[in-house]
Amino acid sequence: MVRVKPFAAIRPPKNIITEVAAPPYDVLNSQEAKAMAGEKSLLHITKPEIDFDPILPDHDPAVYDKAVENFKLWQQKGWLVRDEKPCYYVYAQTMDARTQYGLVLCAHTDDYAAGTIKKHELTRKDKEDDRMTHVRIQNANIEPVFFSFKDNAELSQIVEDAISKPSEFKFVDENGFGHEFWVIACDNVIARITEIFETEVDAFYVADGHHRTAAAARVGAEKREQNPAHTGNEEYNYFMAVCFPETQLKIIDYNRVVKDLNGLTEEELIEKLSEDFIVEKKGAEIYKPAALHNFSMYLGGEWYSFTAKEGRYDDSDPIGVLDVTILSQLVLDKILGIKDLRTDKRIDFVGGIRGLGELSRRVDNGEMKVAFALYPVSMKQLINIADSGNIMPPKTTWFEPKLRSGLAIHSLD
Repeated sequence: MVRVKPFAAIRPPKNIITEVAAPPYDVLNSQEAKAMAGEKSLLHITKPEIDFDPILPDHDPAVYDKAVENFKLWQQKGWLVRDEKPCYYVYAQTMDARTQYGLVLCAHTDDYAAGTIKKHELTRKDKEDDRMTHVRIQNANIEPVFFSFKDNAELSQIVEDAISKPSEFKFVDENGFGHEFWVIACDNVIARITEIFETEVDAFYVADGHHRTAAAARVGAEKREQNPAHTGNEEYNYFMAVCFPETQLKIIDYNRVVKDLNGLTEEELIEKLSEDFIVEKKGAEIYKPAALHNFSMYLGGEWYSFTAKEGRYDDSDPIGVLDVTILSQLVLDKILGIKDLRTDKRIDFVGGIRGLGELSRRVDNGEMKVAFALYPVSMKQLINIADSGNIMPPKTTWFEPKLRSGLAIHSLD
């Protein structure tokens, strides 16, 4: 079971929420963040390199110092204010007429170490180190991680009761996604939420934020070593997460574009594909994969459908059944010679939120030679992989909407 607690969130007054709230740090590059950030934007805290002219590298010591300075300044100016008591919160996101409701809470770092906070991706040490530095210098989780858990009827009812009351704020962001926020301050309800998680919810699944989760756990371990009176209940043992029931979440496709054909002609590529796939030309109109093991390809101004033949995959293997595995092994590696998706510079990845038109655009402008679109992974597949202790190939899942940063911050004090 998982250990959770309420926390006194540091958050913006409702009248300036849209001025402070911002996209996550890793959604925008520095130039985009500088162009977007207004005076009160949290981007000055999460991407403080934008405060320098010219923009500094984000690992520059001066950038870390600026992050601390800005976080203190935002609190001094009243742009971020700490709640009077620990609470749980409900955060709703709406996209394409579909709304998902997450509980904002603090999870325990021990659960990450014990494996009851389950991951499905590998992390990179350099990215972990960067996020760890941010948590350490701020002594706070500025941005939440995105967790899922198996549906629980009583927690769902508690959320239903909470959202029946007026929300703290509601707004639509620059992408047209809706965000709404409620505070759960009743002591009895708070105690019951804690009890349900600790007795009925057997695991959290990291949906988005593997590096932030790992960094929070490392900071907790570091502070534990520095405290001879450590008990395990200190605030630094906890980190902020937004947790959604699994059936409310939808994973969208995460696609691939490749710079060259590994010395092949277009005709030779199609011929080699036909060894393991049933290939059909679809023409100039965008073709979107229709089912598991069906892929689409954009090549030479044309869209193709290709479907894996029987025997080319293992539906009994949680990794072998994944379309990213099939594409990686039978196309990217076998035909195009791309062995390591993390390091090969010939391949790039395009989140499905950009649409398949982004794939054809990058091929048509000559930047890339071929594009592949995949049928999205399901939450059931993600949970099966995490439960079996397996790791997904890189760039497999894309969750949308992203959690908005600045709605709540967790102090480690």
